[in-house]
Amino acid sequence: GRLEAVTQQMGYHPQYLDSFLKTQHYLMHMDGPLPFDCRHYIAIMAAARHQCRYLVNLHVLQFLRAGGDPQWLRGLEFIPPKLRNLNEINKILAHRPWLITKEHIEKLLKISEWSWSLAELVHAVVLLAHCHALASFVFGCGCEQDEGLGGRGSLKPLSLGNQCFCEATAGNSYSQELLRINRKRSLDSCMELDSLRERMQRIHVETEGRDEMRLLQQDREEGEGQRAEVGVQGGTEHCSDPSAGLSPLADTDGVVTGATNLACYMQDPDFGYQDFARRDEDQTQVFRVQDYSWEDHGFSLVNRLYSDIGHLLDEKFRMVDGLQSSAMAKRQGCEPSVFKRGIWNYIHCMFGIRYDDYDYAEVNQLLERMLKVYIKTVTCYPEKTNSEMFDRFWKQFKHSEKVHVNLLILEARMQAELLYALQAITQYMI
Repeated sequence: GRLEAVTQQMGYHPQYLDSFLKTQHYLMHMDGPLPFDCRHYIAIMAAARHQCRYLVNLHVLQFLRAGGDPQWLRGLEFIPPKLRNLNEINKILAHRPWLITKEHIEKLLKISEWSWSLAELVHAVVLLAHCHALASFVFGCGCEQDEGLGGRGSLKPLSLGNQCFCEATAGNSYSQELLRINRKRSLDSCMELDSLRERMQRIHVETEGRDEMRLLQQDREEGEGQRAEVGVQGGTEHCSDPSAGLSPLADTDGVVTGATNLACYMQDPDFGYQDFARRDEDQTQVFRVQDYSWEDHGFSLVNRLYSDIGHLLDEKFRMVDGLQSSAMAKRQGCEPSVFKRGIWNYIHCMFGIRYDDYDYAEVNQLLERMLKVYIKTVTCYPEKTNSEMFDRFWKQFKHSEKVHVNLLILEARMQAELLYALQAITQYMI
């Protein structure tokens, strides 16, 4: 049940790591509206939307340790209707959160044998958003490849026994050893390179355009190719026989360690991200933060229905905003806060969330084209991220800076999903 690769990557920013681990532990292991086995099954459903085998395998183990019914691991057809009904909101939040409405909320809360309570639904929504965003981080930092195929050579998993990553909270020996190793790695492997501005001046726009088109074409081809590949980035083949949907792999001790077919944890696998700009104008409007924000609306609602989680989430949002990025911003010739806000607002813009007080022309000035392609891929369809994209887009950054930007992607994406879901819940309540 360990998540060593993720904690090693986040360990480049130890203050954030501590905040993340506290939130993760609270969501999965502390008192809350949902049973413990259901929490892990919801995490499996969320991770499967992005074919994230790494997270699915982790939560399969945690699900069984929490006393979950092994029959549920055969697929959605074998779980209680109440849990299966969560599939629609899981699908929408993962790919097009702007489509969620108060009708989706009402359908789950209506009085019936399988109805959800408001508190249960808020817990589930936070879990879904958390795992969707974490899947982006897993693919963005190469944890999926590192776990399954030796990866990019950037990680060397620690041998720390059977400790669950959720238990690696601040101050214990695990955390201290993790920080020591990552600081040493950062000093050993990270070098200051030429400034991003100078590099951009040396490269012709035409060359970058050709490279971008080549990589985008390659991504499309690989997306199609993934349907025929089983076990690399997570297969998308359909499961005609639900009972054959999951064949747990057993290690030498006979312990279940993973799933062979993630498709059985989701319905409508072809449903994916679409550019918000191409939406049906009659159905969806731009989400304006001035009308519904995390600070003024989302925080109080989630904290009231799921005690204390609002404080933990708020701390995590503030922590990633406060991370030091002076070197990264200096390369771009701007203040750290300006560079981070450009990335954050660009991510929110892809989900139809707009800030009236922000000049979006700054995004094109701050973020080079290839960097924007990378951010969009990790945010919207992380399963298409590959090592070539990672290496090609990030040569000018130190590894800790790569992790920093992936943390911004994680938190901005999670907040975007929460804003849409919590707004729909608020509209239902009033």
